[in-house]
Amino acid sequence: MNAVTLAIVMVFATVALISASIAYLALEATSPARRRIRDLLGGADKAGESSTNPESSLVVQRVKTFVPKSAMDMGKLQKRMVRAGFLKPSHLLIFLLLQISLPIIAFAACAYFLGTSGRSLVFDVMAAIVGYLVPGLTLDHYIKLRQKEIQNGLPDALDLLIVSIEAGLAIDQAIMKCAEELYIAYPALAEELRYVNIECRAGKPRLEAFKNFAIRTKVDDVRALVAMLVQTDRFGTSIAQALRTHAEESRTKRRQRAEERAAKIGVKLVFPLVFCLFPAFYVVTLGPAIIKFVHAFGGSGSISGGFR
Repeated sequence: MNAVTLAIVMVFATVALISASIAYLALEATSPARRRIRDLLGGADKAGESSTNPESSLVVQRVKTFVPKSAMDMGKLQKRMVRAGFLKPSHLLIFLLLQISLPIIAFAACAYFLGTSGRSLVFDVMAAIVGYLVPGLTLDHYIKLRQKEIQNGLPDALDLLIVSIEAGLAIDQAIMKCAEELYIAYPALAEELRYVNIECRAGKPRLEAFKNFAIRTKVDDVRALVAMLVQTDRFGTSIAQALRTHAEESRTKRRQRAEERAAKIGVKLVFPLVFCLFPAFYVVTLGPAIIKFVHAFGGSGSISGGFR
């Protein structure tokens, strides 16, 4: 018995140590310090590669000519890609290739299995249309997920921003601090705050950087925040007090959205209950009675003989 207990304790301790080591490595890899080191090393590697390979630098310069310099200069598809978090020029190229190749692949697959005559041609064309729509629908799904993450993380970011400003940091330093601290919980929001700080460092006015933030995300709470910052800058009021008021409103809206989703659960559960639970319930409760009625009135023709 003691050997079994000791073995259980050793297994538990081993599993605990392995889990703690994995969690430590995961958190250490996503820490702000490690991230800054990786960015610096990555920037140095890219600089070395561009200096040693003039052809690659020429390609990069040609690609940069197609990249818009601000959110106002972007096309409709580029804005959708940025809104979903795909910022590299290669992402746009991949999306366009998928939008061209998927209809061809879907049409060819359906033509191979179903043929190209009569009704089969209709299904082939429908498969091609679905293949064309899949990349756009997937992109819209990622846009909604990113907007939801930014919307849910904005109250926490405002609270952290208020604490940083009241602690004596400037607004740019407070934004950078928020981006570092929120990287694990809300990576999309942290990335957008980093872009705001980079635009401010590049020389753009702070209000224009926040307006680009609202244009990139298309989130109503961000638009309200930008409008509040514009009014604060115009009338010269305290930015900390204005942020505190806006943070309270954002938390109230987040709670109301959660209550709204909770209230919709009852209605959404009707369909699984009707199509999944009720048929099985009817089979279990009414099945034996139906079988007895069939035996009573169908087989022998008499009730007593059926129930025997």
